[in-house]
Amino acid sequence: MELKIFLTIFTTVFIAELGDKTQLATMLYAADKDVSKWMVFFAASAALILASAIGVIAGQWLSQHIDERQLSSIAGIGFIAIGVWTLWR
Repeated sequence: MELKIFLTIFTTVFIAELGDKTQLATMLYAADKDVSKWMVFFAASAALILASAIGVIAGQWLSQHIDERQLSSIAGIGFIAIGVWTLWR
């Protein structure tokens, strides 16, 4: 069961990050011939770990104050609103 949850989360986040501005920024830093590729890798990895930690902490806090079903609805509406806003622009 834990492996299934791990793979679901990994796949979802991995697909969401592909082609994302984070990946594009990382590619730009890596394209600089004067910058160590390992430094780019470790710095970008640390940033993603910190951002994920903030997401986990915020999610845990929100789940203590808002019903999980309502939280899912709010997240879904938020994603739809961002999509509509993006298409509108």
